[in-house]
Amino acid sequence: MRISIIGAGRVAHHLAHALSAQHQIIQIYSRSADRASILAAKIGASTAASISSLDASIDLLIIAVSDSSIADVIREVHPHLPQTLIIHTSGSTDLAQLTQVHQRAGVFYPLQTFSLEREVDWSNTPIFIEAVQAQDLNGLTRLAEQLSQRVYQYDSAQRLSLHLAAVYACNFANYCYDMAKQLVDAKQVDFQLLYPLILETAQKATQSDPKMMQTGPAMRSDQNIIEMHTTMLQQAQCNDLKEVYALMSEQILKRHQST
Repeated sequence: MRISIIGAGRVAHHLAHALSAQHQIIQIYSRSADRASILAAKIGASTAASISSLDASIDLLIIAVSDSSIADVIREVHPHLPQTLIIHTSGSTDLAQLTQVHQRAGVFYPLQTFSLEREVDWSNTPIFIEAVQAQDLNGLTRLAEQLSQRVYQYDSAQRLSLHLAAVYACNFANYCYDMAKQLVDAKQVDFQLLYPLILETAQKATQSDPKMMQTGPAMRSDQNIIEMHTTMLQQAQCNDLKEVYALMSEQILKRHQST
């Protein structure tokens, strides 16, 4: 396939590298010309000076920009590529954001956390696809299967539920690691001592029902330990961490009161 990409951020970076192994990436366009040039150079593509200068002969255009920019981008792109299959990569943006303007539209959402510093294991990354036309859905399925062993045809509502769940499982969980590191750093304790615990917790969550794997003072309703921890956080003037601790302890307690 002949593919162009709008965007030069983390998702665009990883998708461009992965797809360039079997397909021809024609152009990269980004509002940040420097980032577009860097990405294009790495995968042997050219940069587009503007959306109006995108090559109209491509088979697929991938919009890999922030969710808030997708609607504006499709409105600008459509007049120049009215017959081209155009997809976005968002987990939370409804397909209707594209179809309100452009009928030959789809979604290609990889459920993964992307960082420029780390490679992605595409073979185990779930990819969720959606398209208006059956032939485009089949094409996106084949494209996704070239990257991943886990390809699913989910609609926008299902994809949104996954995106929200991912915020809890990834973004919020990572912030908990950040809070844990703040606490041990304050006492000059090595954060790496928590690595085995972090890895074991994640492994249990992927092998069993997380509810059944819950441990800790809130689950046991151990008020003595909870009060001790709260006092420590208060004395350390960690008010933000104390609020999170209180809220999460309360919710864990509620969750397990009936079990």
